[in-house]
Amino acid sequence: FRRTSLSRPSLCGEDLSFSSSSQAESTAGLHLQKLRAESNIHQDQTMRSGVGLCVLGLLCLHSSVFGQDAIEVQPGVLIFCDDPSVEKAVNSAVHKFNERLSTGHKLALFQILTASKSESGSDSVYSLQFTSRRSDCLAESNKPWTDCNYSLFGRRKPISCNATVYMTETKADTREVDCVLDDYIIPEKASCLGCPVDIDENSEDLKGPLSVSISKYNSISDSTHLFTLHSVGPATRQVVAGFRFKLRFDMKKTTCAKAEHKDLNDLCVPDEENLEFANCNSTVDVAPWRLEPPQAQIQCEPGALPSV
Repeated sequence: FRRTSLSRPSLCGEDLSFSSSSQAESTAGLHLQKLRAESNIHQDQTMRSGVGLCVLGLLCLHSSVFGQDAIEVQPGVLIFCDDPSVEKAVNSAVHKFNERLSTGHKLALFQILTASKSESGSDSVYSLQFTSRRSDCLAESNKPWTDCNYSLFGRRKPISCNATVYMTETKADTREVDCVLDDYIIPEKASCLGCPVDIDENSEDLKGPLSVSISKYNSISDSTHLFTLHSVGPATRQVVAGFRFKLRFDMKKTTCAKAEHKDLNDLCVPDEENLEFANCNSTVDVAPWRLEPPQAQIQCEPGALPSV
């Protein structure tokens, strides 16, 4: 993401979502510090914020006058969503939720809506409301959600989340976090022999099938130049009479002309001056014990992978 310098703190509930361009939609590193965008503060927002703070103050005053019994957690105070401590608390909450997932894809922060801070002994207690989106990292992946991209496939509607995080100067402890997944069901798949299994796009198992698929495209395409891998979409592996890989990917035209280069090599770099893409669905059957080369069936069309 392109970091935008802010001339003022951002208020909770402002639009912190990314640009609608394809680059912003798929750029990696959903770091919390990058979830800031410029926007104007409308007067009615300011009035509502002021009224909300006044009501909060009256409630606190009422509590101090009529509720003399000691309570563990003091009333909260609204704070700006781009406060570093808020970002640290939300990071902890999203990480905690992702630890629960055993199937599907990890969630990644989309927007911080509200944040309040209260005190409980030596801890600061953060009450948070935020939205998240499905990422392209599988639930079992070791990659932190901040290094994942938003998924280009499936549901794109933000998912509502609430969290309570206890924080000290050195530690963030998420005591409670819930995300509304009622209309976003993560399927529980019963294990079965011969069923397709999702594969992480960075898996070493995909290198062979991708190489075979790209080589076949270069051998049958009408292009005057060789194409090289650009990005990988969904991929599965299935046990049949060997392994059957089904994958989706796109490629970029290189500077290597077919008349001068038979296959891709280190000299074949993407041609950034004359951009040209092709995307493919490929099925590759692999059976190393047969001493036969992998067989690929591909269907390709011009353009990059669609973002839907």
